[in-house]
Amino acid sequence: MKIRRELWFGFILMGLILTPLVIFTPWTNLTNGNIGLIMLGLVVVAIMLGFPTAFTLMGMGVFFAWLSYRSVNPDIAVQQVLDLMVQRAYAVMSNDVLIAVPLFVFMGYLVERANLIEKLFKSLHLSLARVPGSLAVATIVTCAIFATATGIVGAVVTLMGLLALPAMLRAGYNVSVAAGAITAGGCLGILIPPSVLLIVYGATAGVSVVQLYAGAFFPGLMLATMYVGYVIVLAKIKPALMPPLSAEGRLVPLPPLSATLAQRGSNAFTGLAGAVGGVTGHTKGRVFGQFFVSLIPALAISTMLALMYAGATAPVNVASTAGLVEAGGAVAANFEEAGSDTGLAEPPAEDTGLAEPPSDEPKAVAGGVEEPPAAKPAPAAKKKVEAAKKAVEPERLPAPTWFWVTFGIGVAILAGIYGFMSWERLEIFKMLLTSFFPLAVLILAVLGSIVFGLATPTEAAAVGAFGGLLLAWAYRYVAALQGRKGTVFFSTVKDVGGIVKESAFLTAKTSAMVCWLFVGSSIFSAAFALLGGQEIIERWVLSLGLTTVQFMLLAQFIIFILGWPLEWTEIIVIFMPIFIPLLARFNVDPLFFGLLVALNLQTAFLSPPVAMAAFYLKGVSPPHVTLNQIFLGMMPYMGIQIVALAFLYMWPGIGLWLPELLYR
Repeated sequence: MKIRRELWFGFILMGLILTPLVIFTPWTNLTNGNIGLIMLGLVVVAIMLGFPTAFTLMGMGVFFAWLSYRSVNPDIAVQQVLDLMVQRAYAVMSNDVLIAVPLFVFMGYLVERANLIEKLFKSLHLSLARVPGSLAVATIVTCAIFATATGIVGAVVTLMGLLALPAMLRAGYNVSVAAGAITAGGCLGILIPPSVLLIVYGATAGVSVVQLYAGAFFPGLMLATMYVGYVIVLAKIKPALMPPLSAEGRLVPLPPLSATLAQRGSNAFTGLAGAVGGVTGHTKGRVFGQFFVSLIPALAISTMLALMYAGATAPVNVASTAGLVEAGGAVAANFEEAGSDTGLAEPPAEDTGLAEPPSDEPKAVAGGVEEPPAAKPAPAAKKKVEAAKKAVEPERLPAPTWFWVTFGIGVAILAGIYGFMSWERLEIFKMLLTSFFPLAVLILAVLGSIVFGLATPTEAAAVGAFGGLLLAWAYRYVAALQGRKGTVFFSTVKDVGGIVKESAFLTAKTSAMVCWLFVGSSIFSAAFALLGGQEIIERWVLSLGLTTVQFMLLAQFIIFILGWPLEWTEIIVIFMPIFIPLLARFNVDPLFFGLLVALNLQTAFLSPPVAMAAFYLKGVSPPHVTLNQIFLGMMPYMGIQIVALAFLYMWPGIGLWLPELLYR
């Protein structure tokens, strides 16, 4: 019955597409433009019927390009179509931006198999145990963090479906609520860098991928925050949907050292500080190591405050223009007068050191002997040197008020951390440190080098892939060391070799799909332009007399509707070449439009009947979890995406502030 309903839904959508084509197409007087619109409708229907997207685009592009060339010169139409295929395929192959796709995908698969997401999720849900809906919140936060390390939506949803869904169901969570948190959080990888969608859009629209990454950071953070806020509010209103963690679920086992010191007091920081001298049965090095771990929050906040102080009080260097004279001015006319001040005149003999030194003996003059000369004052050059030193070493500015406010907040945070640092919280912090810190270093190395202009996306992706390999090696080595099965080194080599092999195979599949999509879409776009379809759409849109706001609303509504039957790849490669030429007519920044599209296309993975996130989750969920329950859990998050889209449009600075600060 469910399959029948889905089929009826698909048939209705196809009917809504084909009916206007049949009614409004002038079949007795077809022009090339009409044929182009027919091609556009047919390709959408063919994709909905399940034909492979890339080869559907390529096949229809070749056929309709042949029709276009045949209408001009039938004798050379086949040769022209073959030339078009070669030129478009070569243009895709020579696109340097697309090199980043396989590297980022490879990094994502390596990180997925590095076995650190399970530890990250466990430490997050323990640290958020007092927050309403803690498991769902931890799921969304874990997905957001994982999305910054991989833009592979299917991998995030599948992995979190294996980790988080059983934990939430055991805790008594509603099935739809649990499924919605996993699918919505997993789809954040579409928007949060390093998103493959942004790379594809940048290559399609000719927009800098670096600026797209910088612009997508805050919208992605905003969307994740709105998801978390919705979960917390829902858990407060209807606690039965998301019961709090039980006492057993919050239990954190203590290692021997912590268990010994816990008998002396409940505060871990003071306990470790008092035990630095030594504890019976434990080495001083181990105690000091634990104490140093407890100092990490203080070291981190102190370093941040020191950097902020250095930046806030740095002296303002103002370039001096004193002594600069416009070329051709009064210098030539008053050469002698200027020379005395500028040093251009002939220097006096006593200043050069070349004249004969004066005699120490007094000279004879009329009426007596000349008195020896009095001591001369310090030369003016010495004063100039002192003034120059003062100019080179300007005084630091006083610290502004906002710094002292931040300083007070930092001190209050440290007081709260160390005042409430129990032994259980210290263990949770250590779990976060071992699971999140390596991933954070990898994320900062990749995204930081891109955003701050230290590396291109391709170079940063290569560094990320190497970092993912190191992470996989490190975590597999630790796992082998704890398991103590056979030789640790050879066991690690075997495990990492299997990970690299599987990751390389999956990367090849994903990259091939993206590249073939680009080839097919390039041929399809060329055929569409040859037939004049783009020109007809432009004339139709301009004839409506739309304002910029109305055009943006129309474009985003069309993309939102297309997200129901189509995936984001098809929307980007088929419809973006239609929208991009219209942006200049309405004075719309392609960068801002791309951010809106990326946020809007979250719906492509959350909207039935082609909601791929639902099918990824269904594939790893227990049998009693149905697709309808998963779809029901997705619906509220689609509403949140619409609200976030409205926020981004009303306040463009959410997405444009960082790119303008760094690059414009």
